[in-house]
Amino acid sequence: MGERRYPVHLSTEQRQDLQHLIHTGKSTAHQQIAARVLLKADEANDEHLSSSQIAAALEINPRTVIRIKQRFVQQGLPATLRGNYPQERPLRRKIDGRVEAHLIALACGPALQGYRRWTMQLLADRVVDLGIVDQISDEAVRLALTKHIAPLAETPVVFSQSDR
Repeated sequence: MGERRYPVHLSTEQRQDLQHLIHTGKSTAHQQIAARVLLKADEANDEHLSSSQIAAALEINPRTVIRIKQRFVQQGLPATLRGNYPQERPLRRKIDGRVEAHLIALACGPALQGYRRWTMQLLADRVVDLGIVDQISDEAVRLALTKHIAPLAETPVVFSQSDR
């Protein structure tokens, strides 16, 4: 299955770099596996193995072996060792203090006409309809409210004399 499709030809320098990567132990699990796969798949290696043999030897899925070989042939060694992971993860929060304040105000107020109470999805839809955020999930609403409603519920309530 795809044995000749992605032949791996490592240069001497690449082979040494991969062996160094394996022996230093200062690399991620993905890098270790990719390095081992490429070394075993190298056509110049006398002990060249097929994808299924490599998968069995390293106890990984044969499809993983093929993907690593494919990435090496198409994108080169650095991309193969880097993997599919983005370099920087976007950490832009959709819910800031302003949005949380609107959510709390909506949740504590009366529900929309035709509804007995607010649901997380209703709150999310309402915040989007009001133009407070462009999009938001009901789970993000739940997390924001859980963070703020629980402390509000735990505060002691004092009734005035007229309320009794």
